[in-house]
Amino acid sequence: MATETVRLPPLNALRVFRTVMRRGSFRAAADELRVTPQAVSQQIKLLEDILSVTLFERKGRVIAPTEPAIVLSHFVEAGFAEFTEGIRRVTSAAGRNRININVSPYFATRYLMQRLERFRDRLPGADLRMTTMVEMPDFARDEVDASIQWGFGNWTEYDVTLLVQDPKILCCNPDLAALLTTPRDLLGQTLLHPVRSRSLWTRVLRHLAAGDAEEASVIEFHDAATMRRATHSGLGVGLVSRIDALHDIAAGRLVAPFGTEALSDMAEADVPGFYLVLPRAHRRVKTIAAFCDWITSENWAELLDGV
Repeated sequence: MATETVRLPPLNALRVFRTVMRRGSFRAAADELRVTPQAVSQQIKLLEDILSVTLFERKGRVIAPTEPAIVLSHFVEAGFAEFTEGIRRVTSAAGRNRININVSPYFATRYLMQRLERFRDRLPGADLRMTTMVEMPDFARDEVDASIQWGFGNWTEYDVTLLVQDPKILCCNPDLAALLTTPRDLLGQTLLHPVRSRSLWTRVLRHLAAGDAEEASVIEFHDAATMRRATHSGLGVGLVSRIDALHDIAAGRLVAPFGTEALSDMAEADVPGFYLVLPRAHRRVKTIAAFCDWITSENWAELLDGV
């Protein structure tokens, strides 16, 4: 499908519009911009002509923004904020050294926090800012330079590098385990899904030759920690990360009804993992490139080997 080409108005017209919206009148905007009210009026008229919409209702010297003006103003403000941040980054040392990363909450707590000081030792001047959320960020809108995402690596529009696999163990609480004699019995139970990958159980059941996941009832969870707690409570059968599963099995909270190695020989393409994901152009920024080089050089699998 062809992408519709949008003609962008002149930046000056948008700057004048932004000032009028903030100050509430052409005259006040003119005073701030140090131009005449007529010049302000001309720029607003130009913008209205380009957009083919009325932005202000004029009643003598009083103006009132229309609905399109109110909608547009949010985007214009965001755009100028982006310009300001971009200029700040390329003209100040602090801006150039800032790295905004978004990290899967599970990877942050189980992996990254244990080794983050290694990056600080490698690049002591870096200003690292970290947020944690499950969803893939909008890199431009959310001002994210790089992200660590859980999944199967199929983000083809980005630069993607596998950091470590996240092998699962099929688990349930001891009471539920008594009902599971063969993998086929799973279809009679509630399967606990990570919402970020509805295909995971399909892959697991196919590997166990247990049937079609659509025959079973499912409950989806936003994050791994909540799904793990639901597995503890007996709400259903979960696919728990190996580190956590072995800990819970040793403590008697969970059981692996078909053994802890039942999924160990799954095809690599069917095993989820944590991936470094970022727009390809971001690697051209030295501090972002340094972070990428460090995080891909770490042997994160060591934390699994020690389990």
